[in-house]
Amino acid sequence: MTINNHSNTGYSTVNGLDMYYEVHGNGSPLVLIHGGGSTIQTTFGNILPLLAQNRKVIAMELQAHGHTSDRDAELSFEQDADDVAALLRNLQILKADVLGFSNGAQTAMEIAFRHPELVNKLILASTITRRDVAPPEFWNGFDTATLDVLPPPLREGYLKANNSEAGLLRMFKRDVHRMKNFKGWMNEQLSSIQAPTLVINGNHDVGTMEHAIEICRLIPNAQLAIFPGGHGTYLGAIEALVDGRWPKFNAAALIEEFLDQ
Repeated sequence: MTINNHSNTGYSTVNGLDMYYEVHGNGSPLVLIHGGGSTIQTTFGNILPLLAQNRKVIAMELQAHGHTSDRDAELSFEQDADDVAALLRNLQILKADVLGFSNGAQTAMEIAFRHPELVNKLILASTITRRDVAPPEFWNGFDTATLDVLPPPLREGYLKANNSEAGLLRMFKRDVHRMKNFKGWMNEQLSSIQAPTLVINGNHDVGTMEHAIEICRLIPNAQLAIFPGGHGTYLGAIEALVDGRWPKFNAAALIEEFLDQ
């Protein structure tokens, strides 16, 4: 599905970046933060139009991803969180629901830690908080990763947003470097999150279902949902779909129900 009928698109000067953003729909603000190697379209192209029917959806592309420029600094979840917070303030969004997928969920957690005043409700989709919850081969793969391991839909999605092979390689190297150095978060940090939180995972995700349960138990006011499928199938993330088909049993209605509670 292609995102249509943009309410507003543009660039905002954010901590030295020209950050690309889109605003869709009207109503209570909902922030969408894409995964590593992704764009707004590749992560959220299927689900965004559904969420924008009743909400003001704000989506952005993070440092070096998609349309957004790069800076002379490696990626960090802390910096991404500060960038998203700065964008929201530039857009005069004082408080919003925040949904992050994969690396975007880790950025969403950092927003909850660093900028709790901005977060109404939090949705953590397909995230991990420790190295030991993913198999060793997942981490070992980053030691030898080359651009050809990037799923073709993500490669095509980047080049559609920014027709630059050099930019694509730079984004890939930045994402790999961050994951090679991933340290995670302490249980005490997760327990400090005060926002009502929905934890979502696939039953064949990068992180195990048991880890999703653990996250849910650590965050004081959290709920849990497990969907069939892999890393982002339930959101319609393009790299997770078989033959491009988004399952009818997906997370859209659940997300709406959680946010309406």
